[in-house]
Parts: sequence; structure tokens; C-alpha cells
Amino acid sequence: IMKYPKDYLDEIKARLKVSNVVSRTVSLKKRGKEFVGLSPFKNERTPSFTVNDDKEFYHCFATGEHGNIFDFVMKTQNLRFGESVKFLASLAGMKPYTFSKQDEQREKDWSQYKEIYKKYVEYFHNELIKNNNSSEAKSYIKNRGLKLEDVQNFKLGFVTSEIDFYEYLLKKFDKKDINNSGIFYHDEKKQKYINRFRDRIIFPINNISGDVIAIGGRAIKENNYLAKYINSPETQFFKKGSNLYNLDKSRKISNKVDEVYLVEGYMDVIGLYKNNIKNVVANLGTALTPKQISILNQYFNKIIICFDGDESGYKAALRAAENSIIELKPEKKIYFLFLPDKQDPDSYVKEFGKDKFLEFSNQNTIEIHKFIFKHYYKGMDDNPSSKAIFEKKIKSVAYAIKDEYIKKYVLDYYLDEIAKLTPNLNSNRNSKYNQNKNTKSLKSTQKYYNETKLLSSIEIKEFSFLYILIHKHEFIRDNFHLIENVKLFTNENKMLFETLKNQSNNFKNFNLENLHIDKNLVNRIFKYASIKNIINMKTSNDEKTEIFLGEILRDLKNHELEIRIEELEQKFSKDLSEETFNQLKELKKLQNFN
Repeated sequence: IMKYPKDYLDEIKARLKVSNVVSRTVSLKKRGKEFVGLSPFKNERTPSFTVNDDKEFYHCFATGEHGNIFDFVMKTQNLRFGESVKFLASLAGMKPYTFSKQDEQREKDWSQYKEIYKKYVEYFHNELIKNNNSSEAKSYIKNRGLKLEDVQNFKLGFVTSEIDFYEYLLKKFDKKDINNSGIFYHDEKKQKYINRFRDRIIFPINNISGDVIAIGGRAIKENNYLAKYINSPETQFFKKGSNLYNLDKSRKISNKVDEVYLVEGYMDVIGLYKNNIKNVVANLGTALTPKQISILNQYFNKIIICFDGDESGYKAALRAAENSIIELKPEKKIYFLFLPDKQDPDSYVKEFGKDKFLEFSNQNTIEIHKFIFKHYYKGMDDNPSSKAIFEKKIKSVAYAIKDEYIKKYVLDYYLDEIAKLTPNLNSNRNSKYNQNKNTKSLKSTQKYYNETKLLSSIEIKEFSFLYILIHKHEFIRDNFHLIENVKLFTNENKMLFETLKNQSNNFKNFNLENLHIDKNLVNRIFKYASIKNIINMKTSNDEKTEIFLGEILRDLKNHELEIRIEELEQKFSKDLSEETFNQLKELKKLQNFN
């Protein structure tokens, strides 16, 4: 029996989230780190089927069915293993594996290719750390604010000339395989193979599964004849436009974060990563390709393209925007972030820290279609010819979008904006007064939206709970049993809840003005409690209040259950005991899935 190579199967699994495969046949809802739905293996009303992308499996508590994406497709579509592999490979955008002589040879070549890169990276990683002749490289690394931990995390190296590494590799590998790696080039004059990355700090470039497939090299000596950065040439196993630096690490946290930062350079990636912004990748020295956007779309719903704050960074961003807008999809978003002039992501986060970077990002991103419009609008002159060229260009951008729904709404936005260039043809246009009013309103809405993005959903729920306590304290006094065992999760809200109870003697003597509490905390509740938008506390009756309070308490209880379920799942993955499994089963029954 012919066996599929493990690498081929691993790449399919790396490219496809379990939830994406399962959701083609099962309606899933996100719950904590997992997804839940009705079992495809049994008729049921209460969901007992869970999917965990982190651990790459599904589990059905009703039937005990458990497995990976291949198992799921085999069992739900009644396919044999080989057929499920073909189906999933196609879904992942991979070529089918045909078991021909060519495929066998390719596997052998791939095995050698990986091994050569592995040996090369390991050798020169040790050279950077241990060789005294690497002092200049160490000094550069130190000046860039990197520590040993960062060097080890990204397996950085320095290519010294202590050893003829080509000759070293010849002891174990064929000449053909070494040459196919692209690490060396042939010097015709010297009739010798030269190490392409000599005297450079090297950044290993991994594929999605974490295997080294190429290298980026940075010269540490200023030399007008040498390019500052170079990459491995394209090979059978490395295509620049189909890979991204650090995707292997960042994809693993795509279940915890919704967005990914796409930056220009290796050091930008490392700079953000070491400051705990790990959802970051970089393109590889070429213009951003639709293929790279398509790959990121498999893992993240929001891409924030953040290039350097200089002219070349802006030009690269514009090219990236025009290349990637065609891949825009209804459930996916692409934003651009421009840092202040002379700053790049690495320098900005180094100077201001993680929180300031994220704050700047929240307040300064611009949607891709608006960025493109703004760019061409700025370059337009006030004459009919220039306006006509502008309109033609901006419409062609919209028409290039593949998804028909996105195309429709981007085009609609552009047509609305273009209509403003000819006000006399658009008598229904708002007055200047209304426009100014709307602009102010939009700005304050955007500010509020940016602030709420920094809050967790449970924090906003807690604000609504505290909002009811403060505004309906008489109802709470008479129904104190409803809130006796309520558990809050954020420290400030927890503390405020205790203070409200203690200082008012369980709401028997409640007067907000007389309470010794931080008024800023109260102001935050009044500002962000989502319930204030759906209930008027002065006119709503007790019955309404009880209904709204009941919904909030159910959400808080569910959050507590999610935490307990997560803890038990971690325990179960280690001890696999029946007792833990049964506890988990009972908690999942309690969970309110609606």
C-alpha cells in the first residue's frame, strides 16, 4: 500500500482549520476557545459536539466520536482515507499527490533540501552564539535590542568564514542537492561555490509547518556594493510570493486573536513579537501578492498592513493595496496603518511599548478601499480631464474585486464619493451644515468605537450589571437574593461590586453621592454599559428590570462555566481520566448554548 508522506498530510492540516472544514456541514458557534454545534453523528437538540482548532480535533460528547479533519471527512462523507486526502488537499489549494515516480523523486529531493537547510541554520546559529569572531554581529544584535532568547526563538545566525561549508555538506549530500538549495552560487573566475550569505546575519524562513525553506540575510558592514538585505533565490520548494515570515508561529495563535499585522521586515516581526505582539508576519522582500493575502485569510479575519512611515513604505503600501483588494471577502477585512514619519514597527514599539502601539493602531487604521480612494483623490487636479482619469481608475479598482458582494458595496461607496465632485448634478446632497454635523457625530462615534475595542465582552457585561445596581437600587434591595452569589471577573468591577454592597448595607441605605468610591469607575460604567441603549432606567418597570438582569446573570454564569470547562479540558488532555471526562460532560450540559 502506498502511503502519503507525513509532510504532505501535515501541510494539509496546517493550511486548514478544523472549524473551517467542519463548518461546511455543521453549524458552529464560537464559545471561548472552542466551537460548538449539533452532532453530525446523532439527532440531538442540545449541542454536544465541540471543535478545538488549537488541538486540531473534534469531539462528540454524545457518541464519543473523536478525530482530525481526515477522520471527519471520512465519517461524514463516507469516503476512504485516500479520497478524503484528495478532497482536503483540493480545499487547501494543494496539488493532488499522485504516487508517480516524479512524486517519489520530489519527496527525496524535499527530504534532502530540508536537511541541508536544517544543518546550515543550526551550524551558523551556534556560530553567532559561541564564536568569538561573531562579535560584530553580536554587537549589531545587541544594538537592535535583541536578547539571547530572541536569537534562539527565531534561530538567528551569523555566517562566518571559519569553514568551507560547501565542502562540509559534500561529506553527506550530493552536489546536485546542495546546488538546488540556492544557498551557494558558482563563482566562474574562482571556479568555486561561494556561500551566498557570508558575513551576514541570517533569518531562517519557515514554511507553514515550521520547516526551514529559505533564508534572509542582512549585511552588518556598510558597503555600497552589497545589498543590505538578500533572500534565498526561488527554488522548487520556495516561492517568495507564496510564503510569509513567521506565519508558522502566528497561525498557532489565530484562534485567540482575530487580526494579524503584516509588516515589511524581519526585524519588524521580531520587534513586535518580543513585545508580545505575536500575531505578526512579513512579506519576503517583494510586492505583496494576492496569494499571500489568500493564505492569511485562512487564519485571520482582519489583516492590518503596517509598512514604514516613509515614502518608500507608502509606495509599497499602495502596491499592496491594489494587489490585495481583489481578494477582499465579506467576512474578511484589510486595513492599513501608517506610522509617523521615520518610524517603523520595530522602532515604534521599542520607543513607546506594546500598549501605545496597539492604541495607535486602534485609532489610525484605514480601510483598504478608503485608502486607495484617498490616495488617488489627493493626486487629482481641479480640471475635467484629471477628474475623468481619477474616476476611471477608481472604478477599475472596484471592478477588479473577485467577490461580487464586496465589489457591489465598494463600487457604491466610490460612486457616492465621485458624485460629490459634481454637486450641481446631485441636488439631494446634504447641506454644508448637516455635513459638518455628521462629521462631528462620526468622529465621536469612531472615538467611542476605538475605546470599546480595548474592552473585553465580559467587562462590558459587568458594566451593564453594575449599571442596573446603581440605577435600580430599590429593586435590588427588595430582590437581593438575585445577586447574592454573582461572580464578577475583572478586578476593578469586582472591587466596586463589593464596595456598593458593603457601604450600602446590601442596598438598604443606598445613596451614590455618599459612597466612598472612585467616581471615574462609575463614569466608565455610565459610558460603556451596553444596556443603557436598550432600557430607560427611569421609566422601566420592575418586570423589565428583572428580565434584563436575568439575561446578564445568565451571561456571567456562562462565562464562569467556560472558564471551568477550559480548565477541565486542559486537565483531561493530561490525565484522560473518566472522572474528569464525566465532570466535563456535566458542565457542558449546564452550558447555555443559546
